Amino acid sequence: MIRRRPSRRHPNHERWLVSYADFITLLFAFFVVLYASAQVDQRKVGRLAVAIQVAFQELGVFPDANARIPLNLSEPIPFDPAQAIEKAKRAAPAPLTLSDAEEANLAALQAELQQALQQEIKMHTVALHREREGLVISLREFGFFDSAAVTLRPSAMPALDRIASILSVRTCRLRIEGHTDNVPIHTPQIASNWELSTTRATDLVRLLIVRYNFAPQRLSAAGYAEYHPIASNETAQGRAQNRRVDLVILSEHIVHLDVLTASTAPKPSTAVP
Repeated sequence: MIRRRPSRRHPNHERWLVSYADFITLLFAFFVVLYASAQVDQRKVGRLAVAIQVAFQELGVFPDANARIPLNLSEPIPFDPAQAIEKAKRAAPAPLTLSDAEEANLAALQAELQQALQQEIKMHTVALHREREGLVISLREFGFFDSAAVTLRPSAMPALDRIASILSVRTCRLRIEGHTDNVPIHTPQIASNWELSTTRATDLVRLLIVRYNFAPQRLSAAGYAEYHPIASNETAQGRAQNRRVDLVILSEHIVHLDVLTASTAPKPSTAVP
């Protein structure tokens, strides 16, 4: 019997293609994941660009005529740049405006304070001015505080009495702000301008509560040190103006207490017992 010789198998030189194909598939999946994670939501980018553009326009940084929003209109944003600006403006919160009644109350309060403080205003120890949040009574240091002192001078109390008598019959909220110039201070009692400004503000809050019976809920205190100047710190006159305590009369609900009481008090009954 003739024994067959086993057939000689030739080696397969193309088996590497299987491993190579697996590697290419994994590499493709890896780059797909990288690409997907790197994509940015173009709609959100467009909205961010619109919001920034409108904010700068409202601040007057960029003139409206030269403003252009670099949006790619081929992206899925359903409006052109002009429509984007208008839509963002409509969505933005409306600026703080006063009603006619609030404006009248604020003007009446300002006139009453000017009349009561006309001597101090003439001597430049008190200044009145309007800001976006309301009316500011600025008490200058040289008229109300000794240098580096945190308590009011006794001679300043009559002016504060007049201010408190006018404000105590109203319901407006008050924010007391302490300010200094940029000259550093360091004493055994006061370590910095921050402490001087905040201590003066809180001491005035204490006076309004203890001496004049103001409701604590109406009051708040803040210290800004030298970082909110109203004049240049390069001159002695400017530094004197910056050393101050401001009473900010916030503009919401500036009404007289007797008006509020009359409107909320129960009406007498007309029924016959």
